[in-house]
Amino acid sequence: MPRTDAATSARMAKQRRRDTKPEVALRRELHRVGLRYFVDKAPLPGMRRRADVVFPRRLVAVYVDGCFWHSCPQHATHPKNNAQWWADKLAANVARDRDTDRRLAEAGWTVVRIWEHEDPVIASERVVEAVRQRS
Repeated sequence: MPRTDAATSARMAKQRRRDTKPEVALRRELHRVGLRYFVDKAPLPGMRRRADVVFPRRLVAVYVDGCFWHSCPQHATHPKNNAQWWADKLAANVARDRDTDRRLAEAGWTVVRIWEHEDPVIASERVVEAVRQRS
């Protein structure tokens, strides 16, 4: 791994893995409309990739993707320091997302991907629709 300066390391160490503001806002909306769910749970046994919100009885997994980490088409940025390392890292994140989607779909799950910049009310409507379709 390339060396990073202390300020960058400190900033990256503060990145939350769960309970980010967009996740909490989405969960608040889902709870408000009466849905109950699991948080930060692997949809499939033995799967090391955890979904942000899971409806196991309905086989719906929801991921709230950060614009930087998952290369949002609208808001992705590309660091200049260690540019190739970051390009490879972010491309691997996107490839892992697509592999996760494929594996869950093959297992009969519906995957809902939400960008962190999406309005939580509108995003929750997409989740509600996915859950209702699986009812």
